[in-house]
Amino acid sequence: MAKTNSKSTNTTTKKSKTTNSKSSSKAKVASKYNFPKETYQFWYERMLLIRRFEEKCGQLYGRQKIKGFCHLYIGQEACVVGAVTALKKEDKWITAYRDHGHPLALGTSPNAVMAELFAKATGCTKGKGGSMHLFDKEVNFMGGHGIVGAQIPLGAGIAFAEKYNKTDNLCICFMGDGAVRQGAFHEALNMAMTWKLPVIFVIENNGYAMGTSVERTSNVVELYTLGEAYDIPSEPVDAMKVEEVHLSLERAAERARKGDGPTLLEFRTYRYRGHSMSDPAKYRTKEELASYKELDPIEMVKEALLSNKMADEGYFEEIEKKTKKIVSDAVDFAEESPYPDVEEIYKDVYVESYPFLKD
Repeated sequence: MAKTNSKSTNTTTKKSKTTNSKSSSKAKVASKYNFPKETYQFWYERMLLIRRFEEKCGQLYGRQKIKGFCHLYIGQEACVVGAVTALKKEDKWITAYRDHGHPLALGTSPNAVMAELFAKATGCTKGKGGSMHLFDKEVNFMGGHGIVGAQIPLGAGIAFAEKYNKTDNLCICFMGDGAVRQGAFHEALNMAMTWKLPVIFVIENNGYAMGTSVERTSNVVELYTLGEAYDIPSEPVDAMKVEEVHLSLERAAERARKGDGPTLLEFRTYRYRGHSMSDPAKYRTKEELASYKELDPIEMVKEALLSNKMADEGYFEEIEKKTKKIVSDAVDFAEESPYPDVEEIYKDVYVESYPFLKD
Protein backbone atom coordinates (compact mmCIF):
# COMPACT_ATOMS: atom_id res chain seq x y z
CA MET A 1 0.00 0.00 0.00
CA ALA A 2 1.41 3.36 -0.97
CA LYS A 3 1.66 6.26 1.45
CA THR A 4 -1.20 8.69 1.39
CA ASN A 5 -0.11 12.29 1.64
CA SER A 6 -3.31 13.94 0.50
CA LYS A 7 -5.15 15.93 3.15
CA SER A 8 -8.38 15.94 1.19
CA THR A 9 -9.67 12.87 3.06
CA ASN A 10 -9.75 14.78 6.34
CA THR A 11 -13.53 14.81 6.58
CA THR A 12 -13.94 14.67 10.32
CA THR A 13 -11.45 17.17 11.72
CA LYS A 14 -12.77 20.48 12.93
CA LYS A 15 -11.08 22.34 10.08
CA SER A 16 -13.03 20.65 7.31
CA LYS A 17 -16.07 18.95 8.84
CA THR A 18 -18.45 21.27 6.98
CA THR A 19 -17.45 19.63 3.68
CA ASN A 20 -18.96 16.33 4.76
CA SER A 21 -22.65 17.04 5.24
CA LYS A 22 -25.19 14.54 6.39
CA SER A 23 -27.20 14.80 3.19
CA SER A 24 -24.25 14.34 0.82
CA SER A 25 -22.90 11.40 2.80
CA LYS A 26 -26.24 9.62 2.79
CA ALA A 27 -26.76 10.24 -0.90
CA LYS A 28 -23.49 8.55 -1.75
CA VAL A 29 -23.62 5.66 0.69
CA ALA A 30 -25.75 3.40 -1.49
CA SER A 31 -23.60 3.73 -4.60
CA LYS A 32 -20.03 4.08 -3.33
CA TYR A 33 -19.69 0.79 -1.45
CA ASN A 34 -20.43 -2.81 -2.31
CA PHE A 35 -20.79 -4.75 0.92
CA PRO A 36 -23.32 -7.57 1.38
CA LYS A 37 -26.43 -7.41 3.52
CA GLU A 38 -24.92 -9.67 6.20
CA THR A 39 -21.98 -7.31 6.70
CA TYR A 40 -24.14 -4.22 7.00
CA GLN A 41 -26.44 -5.96 9.44
CA PHE A 42 -23.50 -7.13 11.53
CA TRP A 43 -22.15 -3.57 11.62
CA TYR A 44 -25.51 -2.13 12.60
CA GLU A 45 -26.29 -4.67 15.30
CA ARG A 46 -22.84 -4.63 16.88
CA MET A 47 -22.55 -0.82 16.84
CA LEU A 48 -26.03 -0.49 18.33
CA LEU A 49 -25.09 -2.96 21.07
CA ILE A 50 -22.02 -0.89 21.97
CA ARG A 51 -24.05 2.35 21.90
CA ARG A 52 -26.86 1.07 24.13
CA PHE A 53 -24.39 -0.66 26.45
CA GLU A 54 -22.39 2.55 26.88
CA GLU A 55 -25.49 4.66 27.39
CA LYS A 56 -26.55 2.29 30.16
CA CYS A 57 -23.05 2.48 31.67
CA GLY A 58 -23.40 6.25 31.84
CA GLN A 59 -26.65 5.88 33.77
CA LEU A 60 -25.21 3.25 36.11
CA TYR A 61 -22.16 5.37 36.82
CA GLY A 62 -24.45 8.17 37.93
CA ARG A 63 -26.11 5.72 40.33
CA GLN A 64 -22.64 4.67 41.60
CA LYS A 65 -23.11 1.10 40.43
CA ILE A 66 -19.93 1.55 38.38
CA LYS A 67 -17.10 3.25 40.23
CA GLY A 68 -13.65 4.56 39.48
CA PHE A 69 -12.81 5.90 36.02
CA CYS A 70 -15.16 5.21 33.14
CA HIS A 71 -14.51 6.21 29.52
CA LEU A 72 -17.39 5.75 27.09
CA TYR A 73 -17.06 4.84 23.40
CA ILE A 74 -20.21 6.61 22.20
CA GLY A 75 -19.62 8.02 18.70
CA GLN A 76 -16.51 5.94 17.99
CA GLU A 77 -18.23 2.58 17.42
CA ALA A 78 -17.29 2.32 13.74
CA CYS A 79 -13.57 2.26 14.61
CA VAL A 80 -13.74 -1.16 16.17
CA VAL A 81 -16.74 -2.74 14.44
CA GLY A 82 -15.33 -2.08 10.98
CA ALA A 83 -12.08 -3.67 12.09
CA VAL A 84 -13.78 -6.91 13.13
CA THR A 85 -15.02 -7.65 9.61
CA ALA A 86 -11.65 -6.79 8.05
CA LEU A 87 -9.49 -9.02 10.26
CA LYS A 88 -9.32 -12.70 11.19
CA LYS A 89 -10.57 -14.39 14.33
CA GLU A 90 -7.00 -15.38 15.23
CA ASP A 91 -5.65 -11.83 15.10
CA LYS A 92 -4.77 -10.11 18.39
CA TRP A 93 -6.26 -6.86 19.72
CA ILE A 94 -4.96 -4.38 22.27
CA THR A 95 -6.08 -0.88 23.22
CA ALA A 96 -6.02 1.84 25.88
CA TYR A 97 -8.56 2.49 28.63
CA ARG A 98 -11.55 3.45 26.42
CA ASP A 99 -12.04 -0.26 25.99
CA HIS A 100 -15.66 -1.35 26.50
CA GLY A 101 -16.44 -1.40 22.78
CA HIS A 102 -13.57 -3.64 21.72
CA PRO A 103 -14.51 -6.87 23.52
CA LEU A 104 -18.20 -6.28 22.75
CA ALA A 105 -17.37 -5.95 19.06
CA LEU A 106 -15.31 -9.13 19.19
CA GLY A 107 -18.10 -11.14 20.78
CA THR A 108 -17.35 -11.10 24.50
CA SER A 109 -20.52 -11.65 26.49
CA PRO A 110 -22.12 -8.34 27.52
CA ASN A 111 -22.86 -10.06 30.84
CA ALA A 112 -19.15 -10.58 31.46
CA VAL A 113 -18.27 -7.01 30.49
CA MET A 114 -20.98 -5.48 32.66
CA ALA A 115 -20.05 -7.71 35.59
CA GLU A 116 -16.47 -6.54 35.27
CA LEU A 117 -17.60 -2.92 35.42
CA PHE A 118 -19.45 -3.84 38.62
CA ALA A 119 -16.21 -5.42 39.96
CA LYS A 120 -17.95 -8.79 40.24
CA ALA A 121 -16.30 -12.22 40.20
CA THR A 122 -18.18 -13.19 37.01
CA GLY A 123 -16.55 -10.35 35.07
CA CYS A 124 -14.28 -11.05 32.13
CA THR A 125 -11.28 -10.11 34.32
CA LYS A 126 -12.74 -11.72 37.48
CA GLY A 127 -13.68 -8.31 38.85
CA LYS A 128 -10.03 -7.29 39.16
CA GLY A 129 -9.71 -5.00 36.17
CA GLY A 130 -12.75 -2.77 36.06
CA SER A 131 -13.57 -0.35 33.29
CA MET A 132 -10.01 0.37 32.13
CA HIS A 133 -8.58 -3.14 32.22
CA LEU A 134 -10.90 -5.48 30.38
CA PHE A 135 -9.36 -8.67 28.97
CA ASP A 136 -10.74 -11.68 27.13
CA LYS A 137 -8.31 -14.30 25.93
CA GLU A 138 -11.12 -16.29 24.29
CA VAL A 139 -11.59 -13.59 21.63
CA ASN A 140 -7.87 -12.62 21.53
CA PHE A 141 -8.49 -9.29 23.24
CA MET A 142 -5.22 -8.55 25.01
CA GLY A 143 -6.70 -5.86 27.13
CA GLY A 144 -7.34 -2.26 27.85
CA HIS A 145 -4.40 -0.49 29.45
CA GLY A 146 -4.60 2.45 31.83
CA ILE A 147 -1.16 3.99 31.27
CA VAL A 148 -1.21 6.32 28.27
CA GLY A 149 0.72 4.72 25.41
CA ALA A 150 1.70 1.60 27.39
CA GLN A 151 -0.17 -0.67 24.99
CA ILE A 152 1.84 0.48 21.96
CA PRO A 153 5.11 -1.39 22.64
CA LEU A 154 3.02 -4.28 23.96
CA GLY A 155 1.21 -4.40 20.63
CA ALA A 156 4.53 -4.48 18.82
CA GLY A 157 5.65 -7.27 21.14
CA ILE A 158 2.54 -9.33 20.44
CA ALA A 159 3.18 -8.90 16.72
CA PHE A 160 6.80 -9.98 17.26
CA ALA A 161 5.54 -13.18 18.89
CA GLU A 162 3.29 -13.90 15.92
CA LYS A 163 6.18 -13.43 13.51
CA TYR A 164 8.55 -15.48 15.67
CA ASN A 165 6.02 -18.34 15.78
CA LYS A 166 5.53 -18.07 12.00
CA THR A 167 1.77 -17.62 12.20
CA ASP A 168 -0.30 -15.72 9.67
CA ASN A 169 -1.76 -13.52 12.41
CA LEU A 170 -1.29 -9.84 13.18
CA CYS A 171 -1.87 -7.49 16.07
CA ILE A 172 -4.01 -4.38 15.83
CA CYS A 173 -3.00 -1.77 18.39
CA PHE A 174 -5.40 1.10 19.16
CA MET A 175 -4.41 4.34 20.88
CA GLY A 176 -5.79 7.82 21.45
CA ASP A 177 -4.44 10.94 19.78
CA GLY A 178 -2.73 11.97 23.03
CA ALA A 179 -0.67 8.78 23.11
CA VAL A 180 1.40 9.80 20.10
CA ARG A 181 3.19 12.29 22.40
CA GLN A 182 4.72 9.39 24.31
CA GLY A 183 8.25 8.27 23.54
CA ALA A 184 7.09 4.65 23.52
CA PHE A 185 5.03 5.42 20.40
CA HIS A 186 8.10 6.42 18.42
CA GLU A 187 10.25 3.62 19.80
CA ALA A 188 7.63 1.02 18.91
CA LEU A 189 7.13 2.39 15.39
CA ASN A 190 10.86 2.36 14.74
CA MET A 191 11.31 -1.22 15.94
CA ALA A 192 8.16 -2.46 14.21
CA MET A 193 9.30 -1.16 10.84
CA THR A 194 12.90 -2.26 11.31
CA TRP A 195 11.77 -5.80 12.07
CA LYS A 196 8.79 -5.70 9.66
CA LEU A 197 6.36 -6.75 12.38
CA PRO A 198 2.76 -7.67 11.49
CA VAL A 199 1.15 -4.86 13.46
CA ILE A 200 -1.42 -2.22 12.57
CA PHE A 201 -1.15 0.93 14.68
CA VAL A 202 -4.46 2.80 14.87
CA ILE A 203 -4.73 6.33 16.26
CA GLU A 204 -8.34 6.93 17.29
CA ASN A 205 -8.19 10.69 16.83
CA ASN A 206 -11.34 12.12 18.40
CA GLY A 207 -9.88 15.61 18.40
CA TYR A 208 -9.06 15.90 22.08
CA ALA A 209 -6.48 14.41 24.43
CA MET A 210 -8.68 14.58 27.52
CA GLY A 211 -9.76 18.22 27.19
CA THR A 212 -6.89 19.51 25.05
CA SER A 213 -7.27 19.75 21.29
CA VAL A 214 -4.65 18.35 18.94
CA GLU A 215 -3.95 21.84 17.62
CA ARG A 216 -2.88 23.01 21.08
CA THR A 217 -0.42 20.17 21.71
CA SER A 218 1.41 19.69 18.44
CA ASN A 219 2.71 21.50 15.41
CA VAL A 220 1.85 18.33 13.46
CA VAL A 221 -1.92 18.00 13.34
CA GLU A 222 -2.03 15.46 10.52
CA LEU A 223 -1.12 12.68 12.93
CA TYR A 224 -0.78 9.92 10.33
CA THR A 225 2.30 11.70 8.94
CA LEU A 226 4.22 10.77 12.08
CA GLY A 227 4.57 7.27 10.66
CA GLU A 228 6.33 8.56 7.58
CA ALA A 229 9.43 9.37 9.65
CA TYR A 230 9.90 5.59 9.95
CA ASP A 231 8.92 4.81 6.33
CA ILE A 232 5.70 3.22 7.57
CA PRO A 233 2.81 3.40 5.09
CA SER A 234 0.42 5.80 6.76
CA GLU A 235 -2.96 7.29 5.92
CA PRO A 236 -5.94 9.15 7.39
CA VAL A 237 -9.29 7.37 7.52
CA ASP A 238 -12.78 8.85 7.84
CA ALA A 239 -13.71 6.61 10.77
CA MET A 240 -17.26 7.94 11.02
CA LYS A 241 -17.83 5.64 8.02
CA VAL A 242 -17.54 1.99 8.98
CA GLU A 243 -16.94 1.07 5.34
CA GLU A 244 -13.79 3.20 5.21
CA VAL A 245 -12.54 1.60 8.42
CA HIS A 246 -13.01 -1.87 6.95
CA LEU A 247 -11.32 -1.03 3.65
CA SER A 248 -8.31 0.65 5.25
CA LEU A 249 -7.74 -2.32 7.54
CA GLU A 250 -8.09 -4.80 4.69
CA ARG A 251 -5.20 -3.06 2.95
CA ALA A 252 -3.11 -2.88 6.11
CA ALA A 253 -3.78 -6.53 6.97
CA GLU A 254 -2.76 -7.69 3.51
CA ARG A 255 0.52 -5.83 3.86
CA ALA A 256 1.19 -7.29 7.33
CA ARG A 257 0.45 -10.85 6.26
CA LYS A 258 2.77 -10.51 3.25
CA GLY A 259 5.62 -9.72 5.62
CA ASP A 260 5.92 -6.07 4.60
CA GLY A 261 5.52 -4.78 8.15
CA PRO A 262 3.34 -2.26 9.96
CA THR A 263 0.84 0.37 8.88
CA LEU A 264 -0.18 3.51 10.76
CA LEU A 265 -3.81 4.59 10.37
CA GLU A 266 -5.27 7.77 11.77
CA PHE A 267 -8.95 7.07 12.41
CA ARG A 268 -10.65 10.46 12.43
CA THR A 269 -13.59 10.01 14.73
CA TYR A 270 -15.43 11.83 17.50
CA ARG A 271 -16.70 11.06 20.98
CA TYR A 272 -20.09 12.46 21.91
CA ARG A 273 -19.43 12.33 25.65
CA GLY A 274 -16.59 13.79 27.69
CA HIS A 275 -13.19 12.17 28.04
CA SER A 276 -14.50 10.33 31.09
CA MET A 277 -17.65 10.46 33.16
CA SER A 278 -16.14 13.28 35.25
CA ASP A 279 -15.56 15.49 32.20
CA PRO A 280 -18.26 18.12 31.45
CA ALA A 281 -16.64 18.76 28.03
CA LYS A 282 -16.90 22.55 28.24
CA TYR A 283 -13.90 22.93 25.92
CA ARG A 284 -16.06 22.38 22.85
CA THR A 285 -19.20 24.05 21.54
CA LYS A 286 -22.67 22.58 21.25
CA GLU A 287 -22.54 23.38 17.55
CA GLU A 288 -19.40 21.30 17.08
CA LEU A 289 -20.95 18.32 18.84
CA ALA A 290 -24.17 18.63 16.84
CA SER A 291 -22.27 18.73 13.54
CA TYR A 292 -20.58 15.42 14.31
CA LYS A 293 -23.83 13.81 15.42
CA GLU A 294 -25.07 14.46 11.90
CA LEU A 295 -22.35 12.04 10.77
CA ASP A 296 -23.36 9.35 13.25
CA PRO A 297 -21.92 6.01 12.04
CA ILE A 298 -24.93 4.00 13.19
CA GLU A 299 -27.34 6.24 11.29
CA MET A 300 -25.11 5.99 8.21
CA VAL A 301 -25.32 2.21 8.25
CA LYS A 302 -29.06 2.34 8.83
CA GLU A 303 -29.39 4.57 5.79
CA ALA A 304 -27.30 2.14 3.72
CA LEU A 305 -29.52 -0.77 4.74
CA LEU A 306 -32.66 1.17 3.83
CA SER A 307 -31.29 2.63 0.59
CA ASN A 308 -30.15 -0.77 -0.63
CA LYS A 309 -33.42 -2.40 0.48
CA MET A 310 -31.50 -4.73 2.79
CA ALA A 311 -33.82 -4.03 5.72
CA ASP A 312 -37.09 -2.34 6.57
CA GLU A 313 -38.27 -0.41 9.61
CA GLY A 314 -39.49 -3.61 11.21
CA TYR A 315 -35.93 -4.92 11.29
CA PHE A 316 -34.68 -1.86 13.16
CA GLU A 317 -37.51 -2.03 15.68
CA GLU A 318 -36.73 -5.70 16.33
CA ILE A 319 -32.98 -5.11 16.75
CA GLU A 320 -33.59 -2.15 19.06
CA LYS A 321 -35.85 -4.26 21.28
CA LYS A 322 -33.43 -7.19 21.23
CA THR A 323 -30.44 -4.99 22.05
CA LYS A 324 -32.14 -3.28 24.97
CA LYS A 325 -32.98 -6.68 26.43
CA ILE A 326 -29.37 -7.87 26.07
CA VAL A 327 -28.17 -4.81 27.96
CA SER A 328 -30.91 -5.11 30.59
CA ASP A 329 -30.06 -8.78 31.13
CA ALA A 330 -26.38 -7.85 31.49
CA VAL A 331 -27.24 -5.39 34.25
CA ASP A 332 -29.33 -8.00 36.06
CA PHE A 333 -26.50 -10.52 35.73
CA ALA A 334 -24.00 -8.05 37.17
CA GLU A 335 -26.30 -7.07 40.03
CA GLU A 336 -26.88 -10.70 41.01
CA SER A 337 -23.24 -11.80 40.72
CA PRO A 338 -21.02 -12.08 43.80
CA TYR A 339 -17.95 -10.00 44.53
CA PRO A 340 -14.60 -11.83 44.38
CA ASP A 341 -13.55 -13.76 47.45
CA VAL A 342 -10.82 -12.07 49.47
CA GLU A 343 -8.42 -14.92 48.65
CA GLU A 344 -8.54 -13.86 44.99
CA ILE A 345 -6.12 -11.05 45.83
CA TYR A 346 -3.31 -13.63 45.86
CA LYS A 347 -4.24 -15.18 42.51
CA ASP A 348 -3.36 -14.18 38.94
CA VAL A 349 -0.40 -12.11 40.13
CA TYR A 350 2.29 -14.37 38.69
CA VAL A 351 2.13 -16.79 35.78
CA GLU A 352 3.52 -19.57 38.00
CA SER A 353 2.31 -20.31 41.48
CA TYR A 354 4.08 -18.18 44.08
CA PRO A 355 3.98 -18.90 47.83
CA PHE A 356 2.73 -15.67 49.36
CA LEU A 357 3.75 -15.17 52.97
CA LYS A 358 0.73 -14.23 55.06
CA ASP A 359 0.65 -12.99 58.62
